[in-house]
Amino acid sequence: MKLVIAMIQDQDANKLLGILSEHGYSATKLASTGGFLRQGNTTLLIGVEDQRVHELMELIKETSKSRKQLVTPLASVGRSLNNYMTEPVEVTVGGATVFVVAVEDFAKV
Repeated sequence: MKLVIAMIQDQDANKLLGILSEHGYSATKLASTGGFLRQGNTTLLIGVEDQRVHELMELIKETSKSRKQLVTPLASVGRSLNNYMTEPVEVTVGGATVFVVAVEDFAKV
């Protein structure tokens, strides 16, 4: 058994959760925040049998597409405001960051 930890954009979460449910996957949804843009993300914890990991990864890939977005960077703590960029910049957001972790033991109690 594997534990799949998938960090996705909030705007992809509901669609992905619906698709996962249709394919028989259960997921735990956690609110999270990205470190670079400091925007809301969703982290999904999904327990899956080894032979279904590839199918799950394909569903995540198909649903969590990257896109371009204009953002105004936040000033980092300790940085001088002289170097702070006030103009919006275009960045690529979205997609998914996924970890697949071996599960030694699993129990529902």
